[in-house]
Amino acid sequence: MPPAKKRTRSYDPARTRTAVLAQLAHVQDAVAALTPEQLASPTRLGTWTVRELVAHIGMAVTGIGRSLALPEPPKQDAVLLDWVFATAASSSAIDDFTRGLAATHPDLGAYLADSARELAEQLDSHPGTRILDTNAGALPLADYLVTRAVELVVHTDDLNAALPGPDIPYDRQALAATTRLLADALAAKAPGGSTEVRIPPYAVVQCVEGPRHTRGTPPNVVETDPLTWIRLATGRTEWRDALAGAKVSASGERADLAGLLPLMS
Repeated sequence: MPPAKKRTRSYDPARTRTAVLAQLAHVQDAVAALTPEQLASPTRLGTWTVRELVAHIGMAVTGIGRSLALPEPPKQDAVLLDWVFATAASSSAIDDFTRGLAATHPDLGAYLADSARELAEQLDSHPGTRILDTNAGALPLADYLVTRAVELVVHTDDLNAALPGPDIPYDRQALAATTRLLADALAAKAPGGSTEVRIPPYAVVQCVEGPRHTRGTPPNVVETDPLTWIRLATGRTEWRDALAGAKVSASGERADLAGLLPLMS
């Protein structure tokens, strides 16, 4: 008897909207206080400085407006998880566009403020069912908004890694959505039921081919915290380093996820 098909996770559009705007506000507050020297600081993202990183965050937010400006596709032809695996193919174009934005927006605080205002207006004006033409295919606005939460959380972490001082906070719902989407992407990349990946308090997924457990403690278990999981899934942290630093625990012969990570970059 084949295993039951897993139900696709759903995200509440109202909560996603609140989370995206809240995380963007956290970033805006931090950027407003940055000095020119801090904006010129290096990041862990290749040759990008903090200026390019902030410009890229603005680019991620304004992506909804750029998609809304295109003709609406006749129907949805992609699912939310497709976006996770489509990002790497666009990396060169994203780099070029980001550098252009950084060069043409000297006042990044004003750029983010304008982006936040426009996003709120766009979400007021268009239903979540509106289909957008995205780099992953045709997706409903409500689904694409989840990807904006992921972008904001991942790059908030990049900013925190680049800047001294108090960390920029993470909106709880935005962090939860990011954790869950990336966990589901792992389950899609390595379908199966032999390994349980736990990321409390937000996600638990079954993955990896092999014997499926039916009761009790599974023989293969991976557990970590949300930010470590996000860093593993996006290539910010190597699996071996997370293990060595006791940031992740892994037990069982099928608990080594090194060959499956990162999921996006």
